[in-house]
Amino acid sequence: MPKMKTKKSAAKRYSFTGTGKVKYKKQNLRHILTKKSAKRKRNLRHAGILSADNTAVIKKQLLPYG
Repeated sequence: MPKMKTKKSAAKRYSFTGTGKVKYKKQNLRHILTKKSAKRKRNLRHAGILSADNTAVIKKQLLPYG
């Protein structure tokens, strides 16, 4: 049986924490930043943690060797 392939688009967007949670960069911080408040932009800088039900899908299908 051949090796499973990692979805490279997913590998660039998601990474795993030490405890196995899925980490991602939040959206809406690329352009049109003048109308967004400083608080909103500050909170968007930090990585987001994917919910538990979506974590199973990412681990199993997109990043099998993560």
